[in-house]
Amino acid sequence: MTVNVAQGLVAPTAYAAPNGKGGRRFRPAVWLAALFLVLVLAWAVVPGAFTSESPFDTDVEAAIQAPSLQHWFGTDASGRDIYTRVVFGARSSLLIGTGATALALVAAIAFGFAAGLGGRLTDGAISRFLEVVLALPGLLLALIFIAMLGPGVATEIVAVALGSAAGYAWMVRGQVIAVRNSAYVHAATALGHSRSRIIVRHVFPNAMRPLVVLATMGVGQSIVWASSLSFLGLGVAPPAPEWGAMLDAGRDFVSTAWWLELFPGLAIVGCTLAVTVLGRHLQQRIEGRLT
Repeated sequence: MTVNVAQGLVAPTAYAAPNGKGGRRFRPAVWLAALFLVLVLAWAVVPGAFTSESPFDTDVEAAIQAPSLQHWFGTDASGRDIYTRVVFGARSSLLIGTGATALALVAAIAFGFAAGLGGRLTDGAISRFLEVVLALPGLLLALIFIAMLGPGVATEIVAVALGSAAGYAWMVRGQVIAVRNSAYVHAATALGHSRSRIIVRHVFPNAMRPLVVLATMGVGQSIVWASSLSFLGLGVAPPAPEWGAMLDAGRDFVSTAWWLELFPGLAIVGCTLAVTVLGRHLQQRIEGRLT
């Protein structure tokens, strides 16, 4: 019996090398995605290293100019350099995307673990609440929240987090219940391990593993949602550089100045695709270790 219990305590992951020599293969898409995200992160941290202009400088005489050697991405209706505004806009977009995802994860872990580890009454109450929230579109919840409190970066972060937290929490709850009922947790209980030790050493790390993948791809969703809110005039207020706000400012010129929509749109799509590719790669790595 002792041998069987000890075997039950072995971690549930059997680490096997993925396909390829040593478990490593060159994946161009993954490397391109990583390089693009590093570039965008550098834009956000040190934008001055990539452009010497200010995103607020105006030049009426240079208004609505097509891309050229002087203005790589063209200019807007106020003569502001689009390339400079895209570079500086990375800070707001990444701040909202990562901040909203982090806040949503904190709320999801709190609600998910409370439901998964709580009693039937606690689980039932939290589950019904999450079902009600999940019945509403996440972006609609964000719109309602911002409409009530007004636009702004902090409000936008909370609004986007509110729209995505319920989905994360539901997944955490399911993972916690699955791990709680697993054989190795029952074995640890039989050996007399404390509840807190079981949660820290077994439940928490195994329940969080899939959430890491989902959160990675959730950053892209948060950036898209934040840009959508700014496009609707409920996000970062102009003339602050933010990709969604730039799309909003350029929509009246879409038929005559295509570059006003193209380059901010490419930045949003590029970030979304990059984090999705990295998230999928991370998921494959984790699943490869579980086989």
